[in-house]
Amino acid sequence: MNNRLRELRGDQGWSQADLAGRLDVSRQTINAIETGKYDPSLPLAFRMARLFDRPIESIFSPPEE
Repeated sequence: MNNRLRELRGDQGWSQADLAGRLDVSRQTINAIETGKYDPSLPLAFRMARLFDRPIESIFSPPEE
């Protein structure tokens, strides 16, 4: 799954650790999501959407065919 997490995090001036703390996950989880090695659970994706005040679809998109 493609995502804009790194870009959105950078816009806020947050480190991976900062974002992890706000979402109650590990920094390694944030890194794995940003690099496409891990897809977040639906509850985590909703928490991210609320945190960035954006719809989930503006953060995550399916991989290009």
